[in-house]
Amino acid sequence: MHHISSPVPHVGMAEALGQSEAFLTFQERLSRVARVNRPVLLIGERGTGKELAVSKLHYLSPRWQGPLVALNCAALSPALIESELFGHEEGAFTGATRRRTGRFEAAHGGTLFLDEIAHIPIEVQEKVLRVVEYGTFERVGSSQPIRVDVRIIGATNADLTALAAEGRFRRDLLDRLSFEVLFLPPLRVRREDILVLANHFAARMAFELGRGEVPRFSDEAAAALERYPWPGNVRELKNVVERAVYRADSALITDIVFDPFPSSFGSGLAATPEQPRQQAPETEAVAADVRLDQPFTAAVQEFEIRLLRQALNEARYHQKKAARILGLTYHQFRGLCRKYGNALTR
Repeated sequence: MHHISSPVPHVGMAEALGQSEAFLTFQERLSRVARVNRPVLLIGERGTGKELAVSKLHYLSPRWQGPLVALNCAALSPALIESELFGHEEGAFTGATRRRTGRFEAAHGGTLFLDEIAHIPIEVQEKVLRVVEYGTFERVGSSQPIRVDVRIIGATNADLTALAAEGRFRRDLLDRLSFEVLFLPPLRVRREDILVLANHFAARMAFELGRGEVPRFSDEAAAALERYPWPGNVRELKNVVERAVYRADSALITDIVFDPFPSSFGSGLAATPEQPRQQAPETEAVAADVRLDQPFTAAVQEFEIRLLRQALNEARYHQKKAARILGLTYHQFRGLCRKYGNALTR
């Protein structure tokens, strides 16, 4: 059988580091289902490590010596997905100048990873269901059945149950694919893992740059990493840490840049020196709804906490910049941060 090469992209094992309860629970469930020859759905945000989870599911399974083939369903037009999955015969459509093997045939005896599975057109889902139920399909332009032995792993961040209720995803296919549904925990619920991962990424980046000393984060930098919400999850953390190591002049990392895009003249790319920086709606709202139904000291404390949060957010958690925004010295700002502690992260 002619196979097409479409391996799961290489992902570093460092992304599998962690000690939080959420991470360890997910890893235990993943290891348990890996050995069962049934479909699995992975639900997770971008950057949470879906590719790594797929690799682990495959290599811990009895199929580990078979092929691991991937298809990103969001990267193709709906018209091409059927041909990519099932292949086509010569002359099946305009441009089909020769027979082509699809991903199901390429994954025979192994695992097929369907990333962004919610993007599969409803009419193609019926053919996928047939493969899941009977292990057979036909290439586009052929009526000859082909038998395959493939385990399907699907991944998405979409609400498949809602899509099924709307008729945009086949309920019977969803039922067959969801033998086990694993939710990849986002980094914001894995706070104990942030510095573990950050230190690993930093050490690896320093090695790549040929630096002899292992980087370390200042207390302020470490606190900023732990407070940041990480919308891009582990992938974003890796990028932020590598940037910090690259820009640092010594092994002590004190400056963390979460967003490299803002212009030095303002918060947006279009800002110029002649254009005064407009106050963000969130900043204006800080004083808009001060509560008068609480003691004066409590109201002042609440207002100070909100000012600190807003300044940190505007400065991308760079504490010296946040202090300048509020017109405070760095030590005054640090004193307020110590005073309110965990209240700043709520």
